[in-house]
Amino acid sequence: MLTVWGRKSSSNVQALMWAIGELGLAYERHDVGHTYGGNDTPEFLAMNPNGTVPVLKDGDGDFLWETGAILRYVANRYGAPPFWPDDLAARAHIDKWTEWSKINVAIKFTGPVFWRVVRTAPKDRDPAAIVRALRELGRFLDIAETRLASHPFLAGDDFTLADIQFGHVLYRYFDIDIDRTPRPALDRYYVKLTARPAFQEHVMVSYEELRVS
Repeated sequence: MLTVWGRKSSSNVQALMWAIGELGLAYERHDVGHTYGGNDTPEFLAMNPNGTVPVLKDGDGDFLWETGAILRYVANRYGAPPFWPDDLAARAHIDKWTEWSKINVAIKFTGPVFWRVVRTAPKDRDPAAIVRALRELGRFLDIAETRLASHPFLAGDDFTLADIQFGHVLYRYFDIDIDRTPRPALDRYYVKLTARPAFQEHVMVSYEELRVS
């Protein structure tokens, strides 16, 4: 049994839960962080001294933190080809796109764009900073657009861990009130993700509790 600590409105928790859902794993999840609190208690800090979510415990195993490391653990232990190949070169190819997605898309969207649009009061927003952040994010979405124009999924022909790390922020990207450059391949890819039951359950989640008015 997997135990997850982290609120369902956390995008990092959503990435983990989406992976768990795709792999059909049994789990229990505890709301922690933001309005739920609990991530600054001695008990939680003993699990993760950073006080961040998600935290994962697999049975009697150690407490795991840092989303990328947790996703790789889950993929290595429970994933199977083509989601997570046995062949090292094929796995490294997927891991390359997974890491690229985290560094260049998830991080450049969540703080610079999402936080400035949703988690900042309208009177305190900096429209110019949002425009700059979208321009920077767009450089990498253009790379994804080129990739997805010739491949059904980010790493190739099959749904893999790379799609979870890349795609878990797309619900918010397409839902929030921002100007979006037309990217037809990305649009088609997103529609394909929204048809996946695990994406619907764990990623297409309300973020209203995060909104600052």
